[in-house]
Amino acid sequence: MNVLVGANGAGKTSLLEAVVYASTLRSFRRNPDSALVKTGADEAIVRVGVVTTTGERQIEIALPADGRRRVLLNGKRPSSNAELAEALPTVAFLPDDLSVVKGSPGLRRDFVDDLSGQLSPLSAATRSDYQRALRQRNTLLRQEGRRTDRRTLEVWDERVAVSGGALVEQRLELLEVLEERVQAAYASVAEASSITMSYTTSWTEIDQEWRSRDFTADLLAALEQRRGRDMDVRATTAGPHRDEPVFHLDQRIARVQASQGEQRALVLALRLVSYALLEERFGAAPILLLDDVFSELDVTRATGVLSILPKGQVFVTSAREDEVPVTGRLWKVLAGRMS
Repeated sequence: MNVLVGANGAGKTSLLEAVVYASTLRSFRRNPDSALVKTGADEAIVRVGVVTTTGERQIEIALPADGRRRVLLNGKRPSSNAELAEALPTVAFLPDDLSVVKGSPGLRRDFVDDLSGQLSPLSAATRSDYQRALRQRNTLLRQEGRRTDRRTLEVWDERVAVSGGALVEQRLELLEVLEERVQAAYASVAEASSITMSYTTSWTEIDQEWRSRDFTADLLAALEQRRGRDMDVRATTAGPHRDEPVFHLDQRIARVQASQGEQRALVLALRLVSYALLEERFGAAPILLLDDVFSELDVTRATGVLSILPKGQVFVTSAREDEVPVTGRLWKVLAGRMS
């Protein structure tokens, strides 16, 4: 347990961001890489040493102010982002995480896809394949509009449908797993409630028998049906990039009908279940990072969090030491330095 205490702007969150970036190659604050480089500096450097029961690993990342980043795992370029996720599994809970429940559908899609990608290299590859095919189809539509060559469009329709159908299946499978587990985690930090999850889309039907559906065929049919419309708006209007995972609390839509306290407890439950799934997947406890979490929780929920904190390495940040109801190694953070 590591407790980082310092004033706002001292650099506490930047440390957590660096740890998560070394695991995911993404800023958990959704910052572009260029924003991670100190003003006036040529580059930012992240070096992480990881020690587990299976050995030691070194992660080195260079983020230039201009140009492409350089990533090394044990001195070699990793074959995929999944290699980093396995070398350094992380779960972060941030004040902005409330947006996972109450924000736009894209934030919930990202949450499901990010976790799915951490758990499975195949899932991460499927997501990348879909994004690549969708980007190419949209580029074609944007450039050509009504003049789009239909044969070329058909090629991209098929690629979008194949990877998109697989992506929807991955999301539904993970939502089933989350629904099974989140209720117990929620009850540990708030009053017990019924937590359910659904998935909405405009291009096919999702029901209890979804495993028997051919989502690739459904998406291909939807793309063909909307081809004229897509040419007019110069964008793809059907596909998992427009779908929405929906969280329900006691049959209420959590995004609009749950209180902020309930929403925060649900997000925390989602993160704790993510932690458990990653621990099962890799056989080792992920790094848990809690950024200014306890100042956002009432006494009851803070006590609940304490009761279920995992036994792995934990980093907790706070502006005030007396707001953190845990004991551990205390780090003072001042002007970007720890002591």
